[in-house]
Amino acid sequence: METDHQAAGADQAHRSTERLIRITGRFIGVGYVAYLLLLIPDIARTGTVVSGWWTPTAVVVVFGTGFAFAASTFHPSIGVIRIAGSIAALAFPVWAALWWIAWDGATFDQRGLFLDAFPGLAALAAATVWPPIPAFVHMTVSVVLVQLANQAVREPFPRSNAIAEIFFALMFCTVFVAATLAAVRTGRILDATVSSAHNDAARAAAATGREVERERFDALIHDEVMSSLLAVTRYGRTPSLARQARSALAHLDDLTTDTVAETFSADEALAQLRSAATTVDESIEFTVDEHMLVRTEQYPADAVRAIAAALAEALRNSRIHARASNRSVALEMAASSMRVIVKDDGVGFDQRSVPPHRLGVAVSIEGRMRQLDGGAAEIESSSSGTTVTLSWKR
Repeated sequence: METDHQAAGADQAHRSTERLIRITGRFIGVGYVAYLLLLIPDIARTGTVVSGWWTPTAVVVVFGTGFAFAASTFHPSIGVIRIAGSIAALAFPVWAALWWIAWDGATFDQRGLFLDAFPGLAALAAATVWPPIPAFVHMTVSVVLVQLANQAVREPFPRSNAIAEIFFALMFCTVFVAATLAAVRTGRILDATVSSAHNDAARAAAATGREVERERFDALIHDEVMSSLLAVTRYGRTPSLARQARSALAHLDDLTTDTVAETFSADEALAQLRSAATTVDESIEFTVDEHMLVRTEQYPADAVRAIAAALAEALRNSRIHARASNRSVALEMAASSMRVIVKDDGVGFDQRSVPPHRLGVAVSIEGRMRQLDGGAAEIESSSSGTTVTLSWKR
């Protein structure tokens, strides 16, 4: 049980972060498409100030890696997405640095380098797949490279203050990079919370499972083993009690293999019903009509358990309310049917006068037997005693 919960927790461990990375990657891809369409005139214009190889390779590499990052978000592996995002982030500063090699040093352009329009977009890619410090370093390097290139290519023309341009660009990009880092961090926190919750649930489920098994073992010891021993001390060693003891041993064996019976043999059903009665009243007179008993018959476990629970409730009600001096349980088991008759010589009661909050009769006896397919309960009570008849027929 714990392993299943841990596997589920591991499966959830990074789901929110991965979803955020995929969504952000697709948003960045849309941004690359938009900038490419808007910058076509500037790309053509700035191609005249550099060697012929730089502009086409810059367009293919810088924009192509951005498109590839967006496309990778449809891949099932988050590792592939991170690699694609890292390549898209690195492509921008690398080609911004290569501009200095490709520039002829003699041709100038007043409007500057087309890459200065979107250093923040590449920084978003870095922020999506990298930790904060490398992401901010990437943003700073990219902004400084393109702004210095702008200052150089505008040399003969009036220029703005380089420090101011760099500072403004950094502040503008920081807003979006910080928002992206915060979103990814929130996803990680959510994932950690989910993972912790799954681990706590796994530990709680394991503890509950151990408690259930302990209670199941305790109930078996009390209801079957102890009731068998008590019955032996009262009635001596009889064939019926010997079969009950064998049934108790078989159920102990079931605990070691973690099996839950779906059917009971006649002997096992008898043991269940006798245990239910003696658990409530150790001195109860419990008789079985051996002439009707079919040893080879198999009874549904649900039917046996329902009748046993209703039998126990009937005896509990009798002990609490009836003020009886004698109680008895008579069991008749035939092929495909069972009938249990619980009698006492107590003061009786009027079912119509039972308060609504008293659910023992209405729910635990009549309701339980009514829900059982083929089950029925009949209660007769007078001043001379009460008889509860529980019956089941296949």
